[in-house]
Amino acid sequence: MRLLALTFGCAAVAAAANTTATKATFNKDVLPVLQKNCQNCHRPGEVAPMSFLTYQDARPWAKAIKAAVVTKKMPPWFADPQYGHFQNERRLTEAEINTVSSWADNGAPEGDAKDKPAPVKFIEGWNIQPDVVIGMQRPYEVPATGTVEYTYVVIPTGFTKDTWVTAAEVRPGNRSVMHHIIAFVRLPGSGFMKDVKPGEFFVPKAPERDANGAEIRKAPRQQRSADQQRGGGNSDGGLGEFLVGFAPGLPELKFDAVVPGAAKLIPAGSDIVFQLHYTTKGTAATDQTKIGLTLATDTPKYRYVTANAASMALEIPPNEPNYESHSSVTFNGPAQLVWLMPHMHVRGKDFIFKAVYPTGESETLLSVPKYDFNWQLGYDEAKPLSLPKGTRIECTAHYDNSANNRYNPNPNVTVRWGDQTWEEMMIGWFAVVVDNSVKTQNILARPQRPGSSE
Repeated sequence: MRLLALTFGCAAVAAAANTTATKATFNKDVLPVLQKNCQNCHRPGEVAPMSFLTYQDARPWAKAIKAAVVTKKMPPWFADPQYGHFQNERRLTEAEINTVSSWADNGAPEGDAKDKPAPVKFIEGWNIQPDVVIGMQRPYEVPATGTVEYTYVVIPTGFTKDTWVTAAEVRPGNRSVMHHIIAFVRLPGSGFMKDVKPGEFFVPKAPERDANGAEIRKAPRQQRSADQQRGGGNSDGGLGEFLVGFAPGLPELKFDAVVPGAAKLIPAGSDIVFQLHYTTKGTAATDQTKIGLTLATDTPKYRYVTANAASMALEIPPNEPNYESHSSVTFNGPAQLVWLMPHMHVRGKDFIFKAVYPTGESETLLSVPKYDFNWQLGYDEAKPLSLPKGTRIECTAHYDNSANNRYNPNPNVTVRWGDQTWEEMMIGWFAVVVDNSVKTQNILARPQRPGSSE
């Protein structure tokens, strides 16, 4: 009798658990999770290949959604939780993961329509509400095959007075052939592309490449500094200051997200320069990219400035599974750190940002133990981090040039710095907020030079 009672008791518990599991429905339980964490990418016109706006959209993907959230492949987020706190963290809670799992395991029911939350209101064609939209004057013709070198185009802003920007978003006209875009602010009088007419496409002299596609360098190395090529170091030098970019996982930038009242300055008479990296897809295509800007109504108290710590001295040996590279910059005055973004290519393995303070104390700001080139994520600080004068930002990166790296196009070659994805980069992007009267060329102790760590 005791055995019979135990059997019935276990059955009752199992039935209760099953009843609880089947309570999860799309409308009541799953849709709020998708709205909060997924729909910004999973909607028409965005980076994700499928939409999750409605039950009809999401239902065919129920098992795939479960697999992605259980393995924590989605939402993409790579920061080690031991270090730093970030405003834009994308992790699902265990409760949210369990909700999605139970919904998928029990037939993915739709549920009662009255349980649906109101749909999220997205701005058509944008993630910000732009006050100004500026675009390429004519489309770029992308060939069907071959390598397309980095292409630049100058776009006049028409700004006759200093303009402060609170948010910026760049949107490609054709995502299928766009690898990435970087929009720079080119200051009046800049020598970069000074003879190129606005709207014309410009390709700097293409480098010589060997049979493996690697750039052939001559001694002494004929290469622009990281400051000129990437807008890094002291932000007023070279090409100009990074404004905003496009790449998978890299969203619009809201310059007042961490420090209210902060904005990015576009000085009067400046142009915007698009750096365009196209990839061919087997058929010819066209692209006409545009940028949207949200403008501050008043002169802000704080200026948002983007710079980087980069090292071009890369020489990754064949079949090397753990090549290490370093870069650093030192602050010439106090600043508030608000944003970090590591950048490498397909051999990138891990990346660490560290702050070394004038006292000698150090702090890990961000650790990305499993870097994923397919998701170029930026990390907004949960609150601004004060960096006293003399603070040094140090970056350490590792690369896997072995056959164990499934993304490695060729483990049997030496890999050096280069624009193309089969080459490599080492850039620790970061943004700080300073008083709006500070000249950006005085923020860092000195600009970076090729082959140096500072």
